[in-house]
Amino acid sequence: MAVTDKTAGRHGISAFILEKGTPGFFPGKKENKLGLRASDTSTVVFEDCRIPKDNLLGEPGHGFIDAMKVLDGGRISIAALGIGMAQGAYEAALHYSQQRKQFGKPISDFQAIQFKLADMATEIDAARLLIHRAAWMKDNGMKTTKESSMAKLYAGEVAVRVANECVQIHGGYGYIKDYPAEKYYRDVKLCTIGEGTSEIQRMVIARELLRP
Repeated sequence: MAVTDKTAGRHGISAFILEKGTPGFFPGKKENKLGLRASDTSTVVFEDCRIPKDNLLGEPGHGFIDAMKVLDGGRISIAALGIGMAQGAYEAALHYSQQRKQFGKPISDFQAIQFKLADMATEIDAARLLIHRAAWMKDNGMKTTKESSMAKLYAGEVAVRVANECVQIHGGYGYIKDYPAEKYYRDVKLCTIGEGTSEIQRMVIARELLRP
């Protein structure tokens, strides 16, 4: 993205394609992240980088607008990522609760654990339905700003809650790397941050609800 018209505000931002190897364009520091470490994240550096007008992507001045439209779809993807990890954490917790025994019986026999599993499964299903609705609307060419944000907000926060309960059900084993619980716990947090934080999603949803 580059500001191509300083007088036009958000309508003065244009998008451009930059090829790898373009002089003055290179990756910066690779970040040492909390989770999702298999996906590299780094800054992008521009130093005296010049590109031809032919590299314009879309219409001049439409870069910001197009980026916001892309976010609607991206939020569905982040929601799906979150609910996939939540499902994995739930299945790990369910399996462990049936194997781990205390007081002569599996901990899944205790109501405290059963209630956790019930809440996890219910919230995952509710989040998945929100994602399916947003994805269906996008597939059918409909505007999904509110629905995408709802799906992303809820799925991301459900994923964090489910991963937290997964660690709790594993007890001390949930805190060591021999079990998957700790990795789910680290990985899911990004789903409340990437493609707009949970706070931003609430702002977007409220704006759509209050739109005349």
